[in-house]
Amino acid sequence: MFHISELIDIKSFLLLLSIVLLVYYIKTKPPKNFPPGPWSLPFIGDWHHIDFNRVHLQFVELAGKYGRIFSVKAFGPRTVVLNGHKLVRQAYVNQGEDFVDRPSLPMSADIIGDKGLIMANGYAWKQQRKFALHTLRRFGLGNRSLEPSILQECRYLNEAIANEQGKAFDPHWLINNAVSNIICVLVFGERFEYSNDDFQSLLKNINEIFLLQGGAWPQLYNMFPWIMRRVPGPHRKLFSLLNGVIGFVRRKIEDHRVDLDPSNPRDYIDCFLGEMEKWKDDEASGYNMENLCYCTLDLFVAGTETTSTTLYWGLLYMIRNPEIQRKVQEELDRVVGSSRQPSLSDRENLPYTDAVLHETQRIGNVLPLNLPRSTTKDTQVDNYIIPKGTAVVGSLNSVLFDETEWETPHTFNPGHFLDAKGKFRRREAFLPFSIGKRVCLGEQLARMNLFLFFASLLHQFSFSSSEGVQPSLEFRLGFTRSPLPSQLCAVPR
Repeated sequence: MFHISELIDIKSFLLLLSIVLLVYYIKTKPPKNFPPGPWSLPFIGDWHHIDFNRVHLQFVELAGKYGRIFSVKAFGPRTVVLNGHKLVRQAYVNQGEDFVDRPSLPMSADIIGDKGLIMANGYAWKQQRKFALHTLRRFGLGNRSLEPSILQECRYLNEAIANEQGKAFDPHWLINNAVSNIICVLVFGERFEYSNDDFQSLLKNINEIFLLQGGAWPQLYNMFPWIMRRVPGPHRKLFSLLNGVIGFVRRKIEDHRVDLDPSNPRDYIDCFLGEMEKWKDDEASGYNMENLCYCTLDLFVAGTETTSTTLYWGLLYMIRNPEIQRKVQEELDRVVGSSRQPSLSDRENLPYTDAVLHETQRIGNVLPLNLPRSTTKDTQVDNYIIPKGTAVVGSLNSVLFDETEWETPHTFNPGHFLDAKGKFRRREAFLPFSIGKRVCLGEQLARMNLFLFFASLLHQFSFSSSEGVQPSLEFRLGFTRSPLPSQLCAVPR
């Protein structure tokens, strides 16, 4: 039998719980005319709806239910998701200034704050993006002066693959190292041998960071930072791995400071160090040692992972589509021949190869959710109002598989990028690098790398499955959408 005091305690608890839920409801209630979405539970939001291993596919289902613009609460703050090529282009291009910021998420805030090139906003971001583009162009980005370095790295990669002697191997780490070396030359002024165990370990740690970032634990951290900062879990490993990569970057910067010659800068770090004195009276511009570290980190990491993952998908699709692989090789043989490497000047005469590469980028869908943006003011999209400071995801998955834009969106079809005469054709809905004012800073470099590495690999080798076992096209979804590890065979042609 309950005592009166126990009943009072129960009533007090229920009253307190009711007040807490009422306050939570008032604070988290979507504003008037906000995009619709699934019914969210108190505190946990839409976690009961979301599988973070396939969240981009669930967004397709939610768009079918709620329309091409909907909202979810699963990544921390309530997030608006834009779907389809026309809507994403309307927001990010036609209303570009309204969607130019990045949201402040607790995990990225605790790691980077407002520093770097990817998550920074405002004046510092504009200054550093402009400086990074200018500096990378100075060292060959967007022109042919960088091509010899990429072609040399293609030769190194081909030699390493030839050393496998046609036996089954996983090409992921060789490709990762080769691609990374291009941005390393631009940023650090040096490349790293494929036999460098320390650098290989660093690349594997970066790969693990990308896998961990897309999982449930970082999203838990963003929803409950005051708890997650104090408890153990996989997010602790993510912090540890990131600190290791940041430590590598810091050591490279210190090495540069020791032998810096301001009159003869060798790379991005040297140029940044040279600018710091010029901007010392403008602290808001971001020219300081800490920001140099995070800007360098962004260039190094972003310049490696997405391009190497795309190339890995490319090899898998060539194995799964041997007739397409043969047609690429026939075109390369006809245009390039056997006495030299494919070059950028060949691209115009290799429409089928170019189409296959573009289709790989489309269906490979390496960054399906895009990087989040944030509204800079109250903004109307379609018939909905998105308040200032709202996190927004322009789903690239919905653009690259938009059924109103692509003839066979779910099939690997190079014909998407070929006209009736077999010439290469550009597609407006081809947006793997996103679009608008936050379009990928390294798009030109990635395009050069992808074409030269892909053409070189198919020119030199025929790729097949290991012991007749077809490689899987299943994916692992982290920060990027990457293939499952596979054993391939590469036979010299």
